[in-house]
Amino acid sequence: MDTTGLDDVLAENEFSGVVVIRRDSGTLYEAAAGLATRRWDVPNTLDTRFDCAGITKLFTSVAVLQQVAKGNLDLETSIHYYVDLEGSAIDPEVTLLHLLTHTSGIADDVDEEAGESYTALYASTPSYTLIETIDLLPIFADKPALAPAGVEAAYSNAGYVLAGLAVERVTGVPYRQYVFDEVLTRAAMRDSGFYDRREAAPRIAEGWELVEGVWRSTLFDAPPIGSPDTGAQVTASDLVLFLEAVRDGSLLDKEFTDEFLTPQVEVGPGVAYGFGLEFDLNDDGSIRSYFQDGIGAGASGIVRHYVEERLDVAVLSNSEDVAWPIIREIDERLGG
Repeated sequence: MDTTGLDDVLAENEFSGVVVIRRDSGTLYEAAAGLATRRWDVPNTLDTRFDCAGITKLFTSVAVLQQVAKGNLDLETSIHYYVDLEGSAIDPEVTLLHLLTHTSGIADDVDEEAGESYTALYASTPSYTLIETIDLLPIFADKPALAPAGVEAAYSNAGYVLAGLAVERVTGVPYRQYVFDEVLTRAAMRDSGFYDRREAAPRIAEGWELVEGVWRSTLFDAPPIGSPDTGAQVTASDLVLFLEAVRDGSLLDKEFTDEFLTPQVEVGPGVAYGFGLEFDLNDDGSIRSYFQDGIGAGASGIVRHYVEERLDVAVLSNSEDVAWPIIREIDERLGG
């Protein structure tokens, strides 16, 4: 890949974050730009930890598949078997397979297409009260389903909350601790974890957004610590290590490594969902790339593997907006 001029692209787009591009573990390009905190003018560096938003779902998927391989979870069993959902609106037909592939049909925490907003949610349910995985359940459990299980594919945060609760139920370990021990540590992601943004954890990028010409912290625009659907803090290099660990079998056995890297549900022309991953398909159905991106309050980014080019790309930012021009530029240079 030609990386000429990428520094200029970052500058032109006022990028705040980190970009890493590697082929076969060799670094082709890496750069850090912008500020980790605008309060104290601390710059981003290559080892800054960023909220990776929905990329967190990849860690949850691996956790579930690990427990499936151990026989503790079954992808085809009702989620009601693992999580107490008595009296909720969650259909007993919903399985872990549905949840991981976004085909559960359950209502999400916030349906922005229907006019709901996270601002309204956190006005009624303060973000700082949502600490444990179970705290998130009341946000969506009583909302009517959008479709029968297995009929439609629709991206869902709520599905991954339920998947995380299932992991907690069968392991007896809090979700964040399990993922730290069995996913992040096993992938050698030594600079990543779940950190409470209200505390003084080192090298954490703070989210900031420009509102009517004034920079505003996003501290209260999301729960202070991550959950199974969003909010892990990672370095860009660690995200690449995650993909490498998946491919080399450090996280899953061969059966589930293959399943994790295989499209499961077609959702549109050239697009498919897998177990947390999304797949960009060529015209002949082969995989051009697999990825997961994320966006949230003061966070955006992607981790992506281009199959033919053998390239891993990680882009992380502490702004909702500025990662996307960089992501598109890299993809266009690779023929997208």
